Order: sequence, then C-alpha cells, then structure tokens
Amino acid sequence: MPKKDTINIAVLASGSGTNAEAIARHFAGSPIARVSLIVTNRSDAGVIERARRLGIECHVFTKAEWTEGDKVLSLLSDRRIDIIVLGGFLVRIPDSIISAYPRRIVNIHPSLLPRHGGKGMWGRHVHEAVIADGDTESGITIHYVTGDVDKGEIIRQAKCPVFADDTPETLAERVHQLEYENYPSVIEDIAARL
Repeated sequence: MPKKDTINIAVLASGSGTNAEAIARHFAGSPIARVSLIVTNRSDAGVIERARRLGIECHVFTKAEWTEGDKVLSLLSDRRIDIIVLGGFLVRIPDSIISAYPRRIVNIHPSLLPRHGGKGMWGRHVHEAVIADGDTESGITIHYVTGDVDKGEIIRQAKCPVFADDTPETLAERVHQLEYENYPSVIEDIAARL
C-alpha cells in the first residue's frame, strides 16, 4: 500500500489549548503531517477559539458521546485521522477508540511518571503534589495511551528542577516549556514511521 502524502493529526483538548496551538504551528506547512482536527469535550474550552484562529476544524462532543465513543470514532474515521494527540484532555478515551488506534494515541503528562500519575492527577494538582512531596525534579512524560490512565509505554521524558521557593504556577511554567519543546518532535517521529 502506498504511503499517504500527509499524516492527519487530531488534537483532543479540554482547556485553553496551548499545546494544541503549539503542535498545529509546528506542523504548519510540514510535508510530513498536519493538525487537521481539534476535538473537545467542553463547549466553553478556549481551544475552540484557537482552532478558529488557526483555521482548523473543531468539534465538541458531550460527555455521553465520549463515553459511548461511536460518534467520536466515526468523525475520526471520516476525517482519515492517523494519530490522536491528547493536549490537556481530561476525559478517559473509550476502549473502542484505543483499539482502533493502537500505538497511535499519545498523551503528555506534567510529571515524571510513574510519580504523580493516575486519576485526578492533572494540571495544578500534579504540581501541588510534586511540591508537597519535596521532589527535587519534575518534568514531562509523553506516553502511549492505554485503557489504564497514565500507564502506557513511555516514549520520552524530560526533566526540570524543582526549587525550594516554587509555587504550582512557577513550576508549571517550566513544565509547559518542556511540553512545547518536546511534544511536537515526538509526534513528528511517530508520524514519520507511519
């Protein structure tokens, strides 16, 4: 079977969409891949406006639609999505979608897994836990998505120091920088292998 011209990426986001925008900008004009779809579970998510500004198709699905999964999977199939990228997406991916995209769904987590992962560990909650536990370093983990939250195979980790005077906000700034520096290149490596 001949290789497709361009790999289609769908970014799933629940919040403001800074990672979605960074990834879309990274692939703008790329001969390898492009962000062709943004999907969210919240009708008030900031990522919707980012998608509009970037000229990327965006869809909102209800919680029930996510849980059931068929409408989401149908959209991904109709848009010929090859890779699904989670960028601050706070809903469990249905098993039907995980099965349809083996080793083609990636997530970024704002800690060095397995530390500070699992249900309820996202965003500020993670940074608060890192500081409360007295960790001297934190960072990011990019991993494949499986049915177990934050347990998929690790693709890449990047570290940053945790300082004695850090707040969740100051630590988050350094972690976000690592996200923007590492996530697009990991996605590009995956796309290049398809």
